[in-house]
Amino acid sequence: MPDGFIPPHGGYANLRSYQKAEIVFDATMYFCKRFFDKRDRTADQMIQAARSGKQNIAEGSQVSGTSKEMEIKLTNVARASLEELLAESRNGIRTTPMRNVCANSTACPMRHTSTFARASNTKIPKFQPT
Repeated sequence: MPDGFIPPHGGYANLRSYQKAEIVFDATMYFCKRFFDKRDRTADQMIQAARSGKQNIAEGSQVSGTSKEMEIKLTNVARASLEELLAESRNGIRTTPMRNVCANSTACPMRHTSTFARASNTKIPKFQPT
C-alpha cells in the first residue's frame, strides 16, 4: 500500500515523451529564431504549440496522482499541440526561403546536430489500449 492517500505522481522529467517534447521545443526555438522574423505569426504559433505540448505532458504527469481522466485529457492536449506544430512547421517551410533548404532533407541544417539526431532515431511505440 502506498505511503500516502495520493499515489505517486509527477516525475515527468523522466518520461521519454517529455524528453522528446523538450527536444522538439528547443529545435522549434532554434528553427524559428534562425528562419523567421521575431514578429512573424507563424513562428509565434509554432513556439506556442511546442511549449504547449511540453507543458501539458508535465501537467498531465503531475495531476496523474489525483485524476486519471485529467491526465488523459492533458496528454491529448499535448498530442494535439504537437500535431499543430507539425502543421505549422510544414506551412512555415512551404512559405519561407527555408523550403529550398529542407526540400532535400540531408541539407536541412538541424538534421546533423547530435541532439536532434538522437531524438529522431528513437522509435516511439504506438499506444495500444487494453
